[in-house]
Amino acid sequence: MKILVVQDYLRSGGTERQSLLLAHAFAAADHATTLLTFRPGGALSTTVPPAIARITLQPFDCGLDWFAPGLLRAAHTHAFDVILCMGRMANCYAGGLQNRLAATAVVGTMRTGKRLPALFRRSLRSVRHIVANSHDARTTLIAQHGVPAEKISVVHNSLVFPAAPLGDATPPSRLTLRAQHGATPATTVLLNVAMFRPEKNQRELIEIVAGLPATTDWQLWLAGDGPARPACEALVARLSLSARVRFLGFHRDPSPLYAAADLAVHASWSEALSNFLIEAQAHGLPGVAYAAQGIGECWLPDRTGWTIPRDDRTAFRQALDSLIAEPTSLRATRATDARAYARTTFDPRRQVAAYLDLFARLRWPHS
Repeated sequence: MKILVVQDYLRSGGTERQSLLLAHAFAAADHATTLLTFRPGGALSTTVPPAIARITLQPFDCGLDWFAPGLLRAAHTHAFDVILCMGRMANCYAGGLQNRLAATAVVGTMRTGKRLPALFRRSLRSVRHIVANSHDARTTLIAQHGVPAEKISVVHNSLVFPAAPLGDATPPSRLTLRAQHGATPATTVLLNVAMFRPEKNQRELIEIVAGLPATTDWQLWLAGDGPARPACEALVARLSLSARVRFLGFHRDPSPLYAAADLAVHASWSEALSNFLIEAQAHGLPGVAYAAQGIGECWLPDRTGWTIPRDDRTAFRQALDSLIAEPTSLRATRATDARAYARTTFDPRRQVAAYLDLFARLRWPHS
Protein backbone atom coordinates (compact mmCIF):
# COMPACT_ATOMS: atom_id res chain seq x y z
CA MET A 1 0.00 0.00 0.00
CA LYS A 2 0.92 3.64 -0.44
CA ILE A 3 0.30 5.29 2.91
CA LEU A 4 0.35 8.98 3.76
CA VAL A 5 0.61 10.08 7.41
CA VAL A 6 -0.48 13.71 7.89
CA GLN A 7 0.74 15.76 10.87
CA ASP A 8 0.71 19.53 11.12
CA TYR A 9 4.11 19.97 12.82
CA LEU A 10 6.77 17.79 14.45
CA ARG A 11 6.69 19.40 17.87
CA SER A 12 7.72 17.27 20.85
CA GLY A 13 4.24 16.01 21.77
CA GLY A 14 2.85 12.51 22.12
CA THR A 15 0.81 12.58 18.92
CA GLU A 16 3.87 13.57 16.93
CA ARG A 17 5.86 10.70 18.43
CA GLN A 18 3.05 8.32 17.54
CA SER A 19 3.02 9.65 13.96
CA LEU A 20 6.73 8.97 13.59
CA LEU A 21 6.50 5.52 15.16
CA LEU A 22 3.64 4.48 12.88
CA ALA A 23 5.23 5.89 9.73
CA HIS A 24 8.48 4.09 10.52
CA ALA A 25 6.67 0.81 11.21
CA PHE A 26 4.60 1.04 8.02
CA ALA A 27 7.77 1.59 5.99
CA ALA A 28 9.51 -1.29 7.77
CA ALA A 29 6.58 -3.52 6.72
CA ASP A 30 7.38 -2.67 3.07
CA HIS A 31 4.61 -0.17 2.52
CA ALA A 32 5.55 2.98 0.59
CA THR A 33 5.13 5.51 3.38
CA THR A 34 5.19 9.30 3.24
CA LEU A 35 5.04 11.72 6.17
CA LEU A 36 3.47 15.07 5.30
CA THR A 37 3.72 18.05 7.64
CA PHE A 38 2.27 21.50 7.18
CA ARG A 39 5.16 23.30 8.87
CA PRO A 40 8.88 22.57 8.43
CA GLY A 41 11.16 21.89 11.38
CA GLY A 42 10.11 21.06 14.92
CA ALA A 43 11.82 19.34 17.84
CA LEU A 44 11.34 15.87 16.30
CA SER A 45 12.12 16.76 12.68
CA THR A 46 15.65 15.38 12.86
CA THR A 47 14.40 11.96 13.98
CA VAL A 48 12.55 11.05 10.77
CA PRO A 49 14.17 7.85 9.37
CA PRO A 50 15.44 7.91 5.75
CA ALA A 51 12.99 5.16 4.78
CA ILE A 52 10.12 7.62 5.14
CA ALA A 53 9.51 10.03 2.26
CA ARG A 54 8.83 13.61 3.33
CA ILE A 55 6.50 16.31 2.08
CA THR A 56 6.46 19.73 3.75
CA LEU A 57 3.81 22.17 2.56
CA GLN A 58 4.95 25.54 3.91
CA PRO A 59 8.08 26.72 2.04
CA PHE A 60 9.24 28.34 5.28
CA ASP A 61 7.80 28.14 8.78
CA CYS A 62 4.89 30.57 8.94
CA GLY A 63 4.21 29.61 12.55
CA LEU A 64 0.66 28.63 11.58
CA ASP A 65 -0.34 25.10 12.52
CA TRP A 66 -3.50 25.21 10.37
CA PHE A 67 -1.92 26.53 7.14
CA ALA A 68 -1.63 23.65 4.62
CA PRO A 69 -1.02 25.11 1.15
CA GLY A 70 -1.22 22.49 -1.61
CA LEU A 71 -2.41 19.64 0.63
CA LEU A 72 -5.06 18.36 -1.79
CA ARG A 73 -2.69 18.68 -4.75
CA ALA A 74 0.03 16.69 -2.98
CA ALA A 75 -2.41 13.97 -1.93
CA HIS A 76 -3.91 13.74 -5.42
CA THR A 77 -0.56 13.74 -7.24
CA HIS A 78 0.84 10.80 -5.30
CA ALA A 79 -2.38 8.72 -5.45
CA PHE A 80 -2.14 7.28 -1.94
CA ASP A 81 -4.19 4.23 -1.02
CA VAL A 82 -4.62 5.34 2.60
CA ILE A 83 -4.30 8.72 4.28
CA LEU A 84 -3.99 8.68 8.08
CA CYS A 85 -4.66 12.07 9.70
CA MET A 86 -3.02 12.59 13.10
CA GLY A 87 -3.78 15.48 15.44
CA ARG A 88 -6.52 18.10 15.46
CA MET A 89 -5.26 20.24 12.60
CA ALA A 90 -4.76 17.31 10.24
CA ASN A 91 -8.22 15.98 11.09
CA CYS A 92 -9.79 19.32 10.20
CA TYR A 93 -8.67 18.62 6.60
CA ALA A 94 -9.57 14.91 6.62
CA GLY A 95 -13.17 15.33 5.49
CA GLY A 96 -12.22 17.57 2.58
CA LEU A 97 -9.59 15.08 1.45
CA GLN A 98 -12.10 12.24 1.54
CA ASN A 99 -14.71 14.22 -0.38
CA ARG A 100 -12.22 15.01 -3.16
CA LEU A 101 -10.39 11.65 -3.21
CA ALA A 102 -13.15 9.07 -3.34
CA ALA A 103 -10.81 6.19 -4.22
CA THR A 104 -8.57 6.85 -1.22
CA ALA A 105 -9.39 5.62 2.28
CA VAL A 106 -9.00 8.66 4.51
CA VAL A 107 -8.77 7.63 8.17
CA GLY A 108 -9.42 10.19 10.88
CA THR A 109 -8.26 9.82 14.46
CA MET A 110 -9.65 10.80 17.85
CA ARG A 111 -6.72 11.42 20.16
CA THR A 112 -7.77 14.43 22.24
CA GLY A 113 -10.06 15.37 25.11
CA LYS A 114 -10.16 18.99 23.98
CA ARG A 115 -13.17 20.56 22.30
CA LEU A 116 -13.13 19.65 18.61
CA PRO A 117 -13.05 22.46 16.03
CA ALA A 118 -16.05 22.68 13.67
CA LEU A 119 -14.04 21.39 10.70
CA PHE A 120 -12.91 18.40 12.75
CA ARG A 121 -16.50 17.61 13.70
CA ARG A 122 -17.53 17.89 10.05
CA SER A 123 -14.72 15.53 9.03
CA LEU A 124 -16.06 12.87 11.36
CA ARG A 125 -19.06 12.52 9.06
CA SER A 126 -17.03 12.29 5.85
CA VAL A 127 -13.96 10.15 6.46
CA ARG A 128 -13.98 6.45 5.60
CA HIS A 129 -13.14 5.37 9.15
CA ILE A 130 -12.00 6.74 12.52
CA VAL A 131 -9.41 5.32 14.90
CA ALA A 132 -10.00 6.21 18.56
CA ASN A 133 -7.02 5.68 20.84
CA SER A 134 -9.17 4.71 23.84
CA HIS A 135 -12.53 3.17 24.51
CA ASP A 136 -13.49 6.40 26.25
CA ALA A 137 -12.75 8.30 23.03
CA ARG A 138 -14.94 5.84 21.10
CA THR A 139 -17.79 6.47 23.53
CA THR A 140 -17.36 10.23 23.06
CA LEU A 141 -17.52 9.88 19.28
CA ILE A 142 -20.76 7.90 19.51
CA ALA A 143 -22.51 9.81 22.30
CA GLN A 144 -21.44 13.39 21.56
CA HIS A 145 -20.80 13.38 17.82
CA GLY A 146 -23.23 10.78 16.53
CA VAL A 147 -20.61 8.67 14.76
CA PRO A 148 -21.88 5.15 13.96
CA ALA A 149 -20.17 2.54 16.13
CA GLU A 150 -19.21 0.43 13.10
CA LYS A 151 -17.20 3.36 11.72
CA ILE A 152 -14.86 3.41 14.74
CA SER A 153 -11.95 1.16 15.69
CA VAL A 154 -10.06 1.41 18.98
CA VAL A 155 -6.29 1.16 18.64
CA HIS A 156 -4.39 2.26 21.74
CA ASN A 157 -1.22 4.31 21.56
CA SER A 158 2.01 2.39 21.13
CA LEU A 159 4.94 2.42 23.51
CA VAL A 160 7.52 4.69 21.90
CA PHE A 161 10.51 4.19 24.18
CA PRO A 162 11.92 0.72 24.85
CA ALA A 163 12.15 -0.39 28.44
CA ALA A 164 14.54 -2.88 30.00
CA PRO A 165 13.31 -6.51 29.79
CA LEU A 166 11.34 -7.81 32.75
CA GLY A 167 13.61 -8.97 35.53
CA ASP A 168 16.55 -6.71 34.61
CA ALA A 169 18.48 -5.24 37.50
CA THR A 170 18.19 -1.57 38.41
CA PRO A 171 20.27 0.41 35.90
CA PRO A 172 23.38 1.92 37.49
CA SER A 173 22.46 5.33 36.05
CA ARG A 174 19.41 5.52 38.37
CA LEU A 175 21.29 6.53 41.48
CA THR A 176 23.65 8.76 39.52
CA LEU A 177 20.79 10.71 37.94
CA ARG A 178 18.97 11.02 41.24
CA ALA A 179 22.12 12.29 42.92
CA GLN A 180 22.55 14.93 40.22
CA HIS A 181 19.24 16.43 41.28
CA GLY A 182 19.77 16.07 45.01
CA ALA A 183 17.58 13.01 45.53
CA THR A 184 18.84 10.38 47.96
CA PRO A 185 17.96 6.66 47.69
CA ALA A 186 15.20 7.36 50.25
CA THR A 187 13.67 10.27 48.32
CA THR A 188 10.39 9.54 46.49
CA VAL A 189 10.76 11.07 43.03
CA LEU A 190 7.49 12.10 41.39
CA LEU A 191 7.81 12.43 37.61
CA ASN A 192 5.80 14.26 34.98
CA VAL A 193 6.83 14.26 31.31
CA ALA A 194 4.77 16.59 29.14
CA MET A 195 4.93 19.75 27.09
CA PHE A 196 4.38 22.86 29.19
CA ARG A 197 0.97 23.91 27.91
CA PRO A 198 -1.93 25.19 30.04
CA GLU A 199 -3.98 22.03 29.45
CA LYS A 200 -1.14 19.82 30.74
CA ASN A 201 -1.69 21.57 34.08
CA GLN A 202 1.77 21.30 35.63
CA ARG A 203 0.78 24.33 37.69
CA GLU A 204 -1.78 22.32 39.63
CA LEU A 205 0.69 19.49 40.16
CA ILE A 206 3.02 21.97 41.84
CA GLU A 207 0.20 23.24 44.05
CA ILE A 208 -0.81 19.69 44.97
CA VAL A 209 2.66 18.59 46.08
CA ALA A 210 3.12 21.85 47.96
CA GLY A 211 0.49 20.50 50.36
CA LEU A 212 2.30 17.24 51.13
CA PRO A 213 3.56 16.90 54.72
CA ALA A 214 6.73 18.90 55.28
CA THR A 215 8.40 15.84 56.81
CA THR A 216 7.94 13.75 53.64
CA ASP A 217 11.09 13.30 51.56
CA TRP A 218 9.96 13.92 47.95
CA GLN A 219 10.95 15.66 44.77
CA LEU A 220 8.87 16.57 41.73
CA TRP A 221 10.63 16.31 38.36
CA LEU A 222 8.98 18.16 35.48
CA ALA A 223 10.43 17.20 32.10
CA GLY A 224 9.47 19.20 29.03
CA ASP A 225 9.38 22.71 27.62
CA GLY A 226 6.73 25.05 26.35
CA PRO A 227 5.00 28.38 26.90
CA ALA A 228 3.64 27.55 30.37
CA ARG A 229 7.04 26.77 31.87
CA PRO A 230 8.05 30.31 32.99
CA ALA A 231 4.81 30.71 34.98
CA CYS A 232 5.41 27.34 36.65
CA GLU A 233 8.98 28.30 37.54
CA ALA A 234 7.71 31.55 39.06
CA LEU A 235 5.11 29.61 41.09
CA VAL A 236 7.79 27.27 42.45
CA ALA A 237 9.85 30.28 43.53
CA ARG A 238 6.84 31.92 45.25
CA LEU A 239 6.08 28.69 47.13
CA SER A 240 9.75 28.26 48.15
CA LEU A 241 9.87 24.83 46.52
CA SER A 242 13.04 25.26 44.47
CA ALA A 243 14.82 22.59 46.53
CA ARG A 244 12.08 20.07 45.77
CA VAL A 245 10.87 20.82 42.22
CA ARG A 246 13.24 20.25 39.30
CA PHE A 247 12.69 21.54 35.77
CA LEU A 248 14.53 19.09 33.51
CA GLY A 249 13.77 20.50 30.05
CA PHE A 250 12.96 18.56 26.90
CA HIS A 251 14.33 15.02 26.68
CA ARG A 252 14.26 13.35 23.29
CA ASP A 253 14.25 10.00 25.10
CA PRO A 254 12.99 10.21 28.72
CA SER A 255 13.72 6.55 29.49
CA PRO A 256 16.49 7.39 32.01
CA LEU A 257 14.02 9.60 33.89
CA TYR A 258 11.51 6.75 34.13
CA ALA A 259 14.25 4.48 35.44
CA ALA A 260 15.27 7.03 38.09
CA ALA A 261 11.78 8.01 39.32
CA ASP A 262 9.35 6.27 41.69
CA LEU A 263 5.86 7.54 40.79
CA ALA A 264 4.21 9.08 37.72
CA VAL A 265 1.92 12.06 38.32
CA HIS A 266 -0.36 13.82 35.82
CA ALA A 267 -2.98 16.55 36.18
CA SER A 268 -3.92 17.14 32.54
CA TRP A 269 -7.58 17.58 31.65
CA SER A 270 -7.28 17.09 27.89
CA GLU A 271 -5.99 13.55 27.38
CA ALA A 272 -7.47 10.83 25.20
CA LEU A 273 -4.84 8.37 26.43
CA SER A 274 -1.64 9.59 28.02
CA ASN A 275 1.57 8.54 26.26
CA PHE A 276 3.46 9.57 29.37
CA LEU A 277 1.44 7.34 31.68
CA ILE A 278 1.65 4.24 29.49
CA GLU A 279 5.41 4.74 29.12
CA ALA A 280 5.71 5.17 32.88
CA GLN A 281 3.77 1.93 33.43
CA ALA A 282 6.03 0.10 31.00
CA HIS A 283 9.00 1.19 33.09
CA GLY A 284 7.32 0.03 36.32
CA LEU A 285 6.09 3.35 37.72
CA PRO A 286 2.71 3.37 39.48
CA GLY A 287 0.73 6.48 38.59
CA VAL A 288 -1.72 9.03 39.99
CA ALA A 289 -3.68 11.26 37.61
CA TYR A 290 -6.80 13.33 37.33
CA ALA A 291 -9.68 11.70 35.48
CA ALA A 292 -9.71 12.52 31.77
CA GLN A 293 -10.64 10.71 28.59
CA GLY A 294 -8.81 7.38 28.46
CA ILE A 295 -6.81 7.78 31.68
CA GLY A 296 -8.37 4.69 33.26
CA GLU A 297 -7.08 2.59 30.35
CA CYS A 298 -3.45 3.49 31.05
CA TRP A 299 -3.19 1.10 34.00
CA LEU A 300 -4.77 -1.53 36.21
CA PRO A 301 -7.14 0.65 38.29
CA ASP A 302 -6.32 0.89 41.99
CA ARG A 303 -3.52 -1.60 41.49
CA THR A 304 -0.91 0.12 39.33
CA GLY A 305 -2.67 3.46 38.88
CA TRP A 306 -5.18 5.72 40.62
CA THR A 307 -7.63 7.94 38.73
CA ILE A 308 -8.64 10.95 40.82
CA PRO A 309 -11.80 13.02 40.24
CA ARG A 310 -10.83 16.28 38.57
CA ASP A 311 -9.98 19.13 40.96
CA ASP A 312 -10.00 16.85 44.03
CA ARG A 313 -6.61 17.88 45.34
CA THR A 314 -7.22 16.27 48.71
CA ALA A 315 -7.78 12.85 47.14
CA PHE A 316 -4.72 13.34 44.91
CA ARG A 317 -2.53 14.10 47.93
CA GLN A 318 -3.99 11.18 49.89
CA ALA A 319 -3.12 8.81 47.05
CA LEU A 320 0.44 10.17 46.94
CA ASP A 321 0.78 9.95 50.75
CA SER A 322 -0.32 6.32 50.68
CA LEU A 323 2.02 5.35 47.83
CA ILE A 324 5.00 7.17 49.32
CA ALA A 325 4.50 5.27 52.59
CA GLU A 326 4.24 1.83 50.97
CA PRO A 327 6.89 -0.78 51.81
CA THR A 328 9.51 -1.59 49.19
CA SER A 329 8.12 -5.08 48.62
CA LEU A 330 4.66 -3.76 47.65
CA ARG A 331 6.22 -1.15 45.34
CA ALA A 332 8.15 -3.94 43.61
CA THR A 333 4.95 -5.94 43.09
CA ARG A 334 3.17 -2.90 41.63
CA ALA A 335 6.13 -2.25 39.32
CA THR A 336 6.06 -5.82 38.00
CA ASP A 337 2.31 -5.66 37.38
CA ALA A 338 2.59 -2.27 35.67
CA ARG A 339 5.34 -3.45 33.32
CA ALA A 340 3.49 -6.60 32.35
CA TYR A 341 0.22 -4.77 31.69
CA ALA A 342 1.72 -1.93 29.66
CA ARG A 343 4.09 -4.03 27.57
CA THR A 344 1.24 -6.32 26.54
CA THR A 345 -1.55 -3.77 26.07
CA PHE A 346 0.54 -1.13 24.28
CA ASP A 347 2.99 -3.38 22.38
CA PRO A 348 3.85 -1.48 19.15
CA ARG A 349 3.74 -4.69 17.10
CA ARG A 350 0.16 -5.23 18.16
CA GLN A 351 -0.92 -1.66 17.44
CA VAL A 352 0.83 -1.44 14.05
CA ALA A 353 -0.73 -4.74 12.97
CA ALA A 354 -4.16 -3.39 13.93
CA TYR A 355 -3.63 -0.30 11.75
CA LEU A 356 -2.40 -2.32 8.77
CA ASP A 357 -5.26 -4.82 9.07
CA LEU A 358 -7.71 -1.92 9.13
CA PHE A 359 -6.10 -0.27 6.11
CA ALA A 360 -6.31 -3.53 4.15
CA ARG A 361 -10.00 -3.90 4.96
CA LEU A 362 -10.74 -0.32 3.97
CA ARG A 363 -8.71 -0.52 0.77
CA TRP A 364 -10.05 -3.90 -0.31
CA PRO A 365 -13.43 -4.18 1.47
CA HIS A 366 -14.50 -7.28 -0.48
CA SER A 367 -11.30 -9.27 -0.11
